[in-house]
Amino acid sequence: MEFLILLYGATTLYLCFLIWKLFDQRRDQECYILEYQLYKPKDESKLGTECCGRIIERNKHLGLNEYKFLLKAIVNSGIGEETYAPSNVIEGREATPTLNDGVTEMEEFFNDSIAKLLARSGISPSQIDVLVVNVSMFSIAPSLTSRIINHYKMREDVKAYNLTGMGCSASLISLDIIRSVFKSQKNKFALLVTSESLSPNWYNGNDRSMILANCLFRSGGCVILLTNKRSLKNRAMLRLKCLVRTHHGAREDAYSCCSQKEDEEGRLGFYLAKNLPKAATRAFVDNLRVLSPKVLPTRELLRFMVVFLIKKLRQPSSSLKSSSVGSNKSNKSPLNFKTGIEHFCLHTGGKAVIDGIGMSLDLCEYDLEPARMTLHRFGNTSASSLWYVLGYMEAKKRLMKGDRVLMISFGAGFKCNSCLWEVMKDLRDRPNVWNECIDDYPPDSLANPFMEKFGWINDVQEASNFKFPASFK
Repeated sequence: MEFLILLYGATTLYLCFLIWKLFDQRRDQECYILEYQLYKPKDESKLGTECCGRIIERNKHLGLNEYKFLLKAIVNSGIGEETYAPSNVIEGREATPTLNDGVTEMEEFFNDSIAKLLARSGISPSQIDVLVVNVSMFSIAPSLTSRIINHYKMREDVKAYNLTGMGCSASLISLDIIRSVFKSQKNKFALLVTSESLSPNWYNGNDRSMILANCLFRSGGCVILLTNKRSLKNRAMLRLKCLVRTHHGAREDAYSCCSQKEDEEGRLGFYLAKNLPKAATRAFVDNLRVLSPKVLPTRELLRFMVVFLIKKLRQPSSSLKSSSVGSNKSNKSPLNFKTGIEHFCLHTGGKAVIDGIGMSLDLCEYDLEPARMTLHRFGNTSASSLWYVLGYMEAKKRLMKGDRVLMISFGAGFKCNSCLWEVMKDLRDRPNVWNECIDDYPPDSLANPFMEKFGWINDVQEASNFKFPASFK
């Protein structure tokens, strides 16, 4: 009898040990953000109204119809006059970019932002265990990761990943790589570097589907320091709760809706197809289907199930009425995401993208403000745009301990990626690229002066004799 008691006791202790070990291992698999540093290019790189006029005038392949199209696109883009362009565009060399232009653009960002991040965090480059860099449209040998490792003299055993071609959703893909490493290795530091190279990809032709990218994409970048060290939990800003990736590359229409390509004349640029909004919507819906159970409280999921069942039961008797009433709300999610999320970091792909996500999730102007202001101030900085939106929230002192932040991004392929963060402490009074101008946002109006400056183009009827005014040359 005593032997059985000892056996049961030993078994119970062993099971408790296994449970504790499993719990303890999960604590070392967390993914925390310790610091992040947004990149602010030099003021000389700002792309104001007159500078845009000179760039457009330099493109000899444009005619009156293209000028009118560009004017309409820029006016409706939601972008202001404070955004940034690469040096070769500002200097008038966008038609003949060199390899060195792309290298210089990236190194200016790396050398500025990584140095500031490491200095503020107190972490040495030799302490970095994982380095992930994503720049979609620029690939060079040695790779960008190798250049960073060389410049900062990182360890020879650092795990380096260099991602290209992932589009605007690349930073969350990089984050997923880091999360996977953290699950298998304890006490690690990771550096995530996200940006885009515009120098070699500024379009100098007249294809409208490719000109549009010039109106939206701007220079920017972000560097993020992450760790899974439980001893640094109290220093952490954010903790990753979940991450969901959706890829529709198997669908031909989604796969080809946005891509880097050459036009009929061999001029390189980024192509945006007319079916892009449809592809984005499908990917977004599929992503939300997986994300919802992970981020919403049980009561909201139960409410949705009850409402869904009631509608199903009533459908035979009132199908015509329900279909006519529901048609106006077909774009809205039946779930209330605000029950599980306080803040929304939306991809700044353009005014239409922000409006579309806002309508789908039934968000108010307060929720959409960070994305709208980021688009206005910095433009679409590709994969780094989410972090400028987060920076706006922090500068506005919105992020409080316990809040949940949802990030949603879209990218070529076609991809929709999302993740949920938990705020670990009140975030305020930290260095931020928004600090100098945050009091000016939101402005009374987001209207840019392009129509006031160039609206006369719409009054021109004769295209054959049209010439751009000499004042913009």
